[in-house]
Amino acid sequence: MAVDALRAGLPVILPTDTVYGLCANAFDEAAVERLYRLKGRGSAQPTAFLCASVEALRDVLPELDEASLGVARALLPGPYTLIVANPQRRFRWLTGERPDTLGVRVPELPSEAVGVVAELQAVAATSANAPGEPDPRRLDDVPEAIRAGCAAVVDAGELPGTPSTIIDLTGADARIIREGAAPAGETLTRVGAAVARRE
Repeated sequence: MAVDALRAGLPVILPTDTVYGLCANAFDEAAVERLYRLKGRGSAQPTAFLCASVEALRDVLPELDEASLGVARALLPGPYTLIVANPQRRFRWLTGERPDTLGVRVPELPSEAVGVVAELQAVAATSANAPGEPDPRRLDDVPEAIRAGCAAVVDAGELPGTPSTIIDLTGADARIIREGAAPAGETLTRVGAAVARRE
């Protein structure tokens, strides 16, 4: 049901390794616009491109540079969002005010969501809450208006409830934008080790 809804351009709620996400077909601009309206999200805000695997990410973003790909392979799947260079300005409807970058996720998905994302290859995903409100760790934490606006809801019980750690890989050095489920110090250590292995 969730797969059919996503293919039809309708929003769904899926569990991730961090919080419940409001998701749409990442390849469908109109579907992502629908997601933004439902959440009340400003168009200047970026939304994560959530892939089923690092291989799927490489397939849909073939110009991903080797350094970023090395970090992705070291950290993912896991509770991270990587901001990577997007020189072809793909998925403009997800990038917000930085069209030359893209925030990518490959989470350790609960079993209930694995098949859904794999069927689509990737979804657009943002936390299933109203802007500024707490991140939903349970379906009951998702605002009723958002639940009512979704064509399908996938329940995986209680989730950790802390959002992903966001790392910007587009500069000379990796930079933590938001410390979330993974501690900043540990994250930078792992990124540094991944970079060193490529040198």
